[in-house]
Amino acid sequence: MRELLRCFKIRREERGLALAVLLVLTLLNVLTVYKYGNVFMHPTDDYWKLFIGRFRVSGYDPITYYVLSTWEARYNVYRHPLLAFFMYPPYLINQGVIQLTGLNGAQVITAMILVAASLYSFLFLHRIFREVMHIGKGDALLLTTLYFSFAYIMVATMVPDHFILSMMMLLLTLYIAGRHLCDGSRMGRAQTVWLFILTAGISLNNGIKVFLANLFVNGKRFFHPANLLLTVALPAILIWMFCRWEYHTFVLENEQARHAQKIKQRKEKKQREIALQKVRAQEDSLRRAKGDTLPAATAKTTVKTRRPAYTGKPLGKGEFMRWTDITTSRWDTAVENLFGESLQLHEDHLLGDVFRRRPIIVRYSHVWNYLAEIVTVFLFLWGIWRGRRDRFLWLVLSMMAVDMALHMGLGFGINEIYIMSPHYLFAMPVAMGYLLLKSRGKTVFFVRMTMLLLTVYLWAHNGWLLTQYMLR
Repeated sequence: MRELLRCFKIRREERGLALAVLLVLTLLNVLTVYKYGNVFMHPTDDYWKLFIGRFRVSGYDPITYYVLSTWEARYNVYRHPLLAFFMYPPYLINQGVIQLTGLNGAQVITAMILVAASLYSFLFLHRIFREVMHIGKGDALLLTTLYFSFAYIMVATMVPDHFILSMMMLLLTLYIAGRHLCDGSRMGRAQTVWLFILTAGISLNNGIKVFLANLFVNGKRFFHPANLLLTVALPAILIWMFCRWEYHTFVLENEQARHAQKIKQRKEKKQREIALQKVRAQEDSLRRAKGDTLPAATAKTTVKTRRPAYTGKPLGKGEFMRWTDITTSRWDTAVENLFGESLQLHEDHLLGDVFRRRPIIVRYSHVWNYLAEIVTVFLFLWGIWRGRRDRFLWLVLSMMAVDMALHMGLGFGINEIYIMSPHYLFAMPVAMGYLLLKSRGKTVFFVRMTMLLLTVYLWAHNGWLLTQYMLR
């Protein structure tokens, strides 16, 4: 654990860079606080209705605002088993803020958490380029800046969701694993277990990536019975048992109460509708008895219903299978969302939610958007080819493959795959790093200039659209 904590020490040579990054990240989070501060900072009796009902940035859920305002295990405990407990100390701080100022500081405290996690994500990725891949200082800064220009990396740094925390832990895991690969040392059991607890505690499916890191570092020793039992099986079983305990202890009773309340509200609404229909029927009978005719506007009544967002046909109806999708076009998803919206925002339906009005597939309006996408993907694939013999690259790609199997294969969350970008998109600049390492002469100059132009364009494009959205 001490070794993990030492990774969070900002070194002397990193302080200037950290200060500049801190300033940019703070400005981004100020935009979020500005957009919702007038509404969210006032205490209320129903924080869930306030935050969930009013927050509108893509498909992100502001559950963290709620947990910091009224502590409850409101995250999905099977996906985020420890996240609510990680947020308990900030919740206590916020209670102090409310008592002292009369204002709900959930937004500001969340912004501070996001800025810290984003800053360390930047530093961990920069260290990966410098210490693991041994890339020059200028190129390392270019690649890290390029990564944070990607649309849904930029957005993740300023929205109250778990993704930036997950990204920080994944990059920390890669940094630690990369150092072990460089010096040929083993990845210890305690180290792996701590990384698993913290990473899987935030997002359970990412826990498998810690085991992948252990596999790539330790090689055949990963399959030693003691390692499989104590490092893999036991922590996985314990955290799953904790999920079950957490659900029955903190969630089930409240969930049943909310379900009963919804049933009661539906019954009351149905009774009101029946009573209204009876009154209208009596009024109609009286009009007919008097020989009156009904006005054309009231002769037919149209009930408007909200059309649910299309999510595709699932593989089954079970607890988890119902979230799969086997019908949504994988090609359109790859072009417009996986390597589209994830990298550069669409102007149409800007930061819209697919569960409200945004279509799953949105097309770009300009040719240059597709040109930028083609260039980025080409650099990514070219980098994979140039670094194909490097063990660390295959570790990074294997982590990305886990997400691709879930999202593009089974279709979990495929309708908004770009939101999950912080879980896997770091594979792109890492692969591009090998392209810079392996290229020489005019080729490396061309690649470097292309990446620089791409970085400037993405920061301008995404930054402008994001600022417009937050200020309107």
